[in-house]
Amino acid sequence: MLRRSWTLAAVLAVLLLSGCGYNTMQRQDEQVKAAWSEVLNQYQRRADLVPNLVNTVKGYAAQEERVLTEVTNARAKVGSIQATPELINDPQAFAKFQQAQGELTGALSRLLVVSENYPQLKSDAAFRDLQAQLEGTENRITVARNRYIQAVQDYNVTVRSFPSNLTAKAFGYQIKPNFTVDNEKALAEPPKVDFSAPAAH
Repeated sequence: MLRRSWTLAAVLAVLLLSGCGYNTMQRQDEQVKAAWSEVLNQYQRRADLVPNLVNTVKGYAAQEERVLTEVTNARAKVGSIQATPELINDPQAFAKFQQAQGELTGALSRLLVVSENYPQLKSDAAFRDLQAQLEGTENRITVARNRYIQAVQDYNVTVRSFPSNLTAKAFGYQIKPNFTVDNEKALAEPPKVDFSAPAAH
């Protein structure tokens, strides 16, 4: 009789857990982590392009010291932030990370605008290759961010919805911060790369 009661209790516990959103939260939490890893991979890819881009521009436009310094400093700020998996559970750390990435996006955009004033730089094969890599990386960042945003939205809805919110409280699941900026549309757009201008000879 006692054994039967334990079996019944175990079955009931499984049914309760499966119906209370626990498994869904587990799955969605893993999706958020995977999406975050891809965001970090693409941001790192961009950061790795910066030194070569700055050095190439410097070879033709050393007088643009302010813009070059802005890019270098923005990259250093990005690199100083420990982008650990736990960062996505800390709204303040997440906002700091997001701000640093936004500053690097802005600095790179200004660098590309400045490059328009130097025809020889624009015709340099290495610079054009770096521009193409940067544009592709910015596109990948946008895709990765969008996937992360969707994964976090799905997870947060589960955590906040009844009755799964009771399970979330019981197991310590909390809503996760998401990408939100004043000018999200502008930040999500990759820097404009114009290859149509004639090369200088």
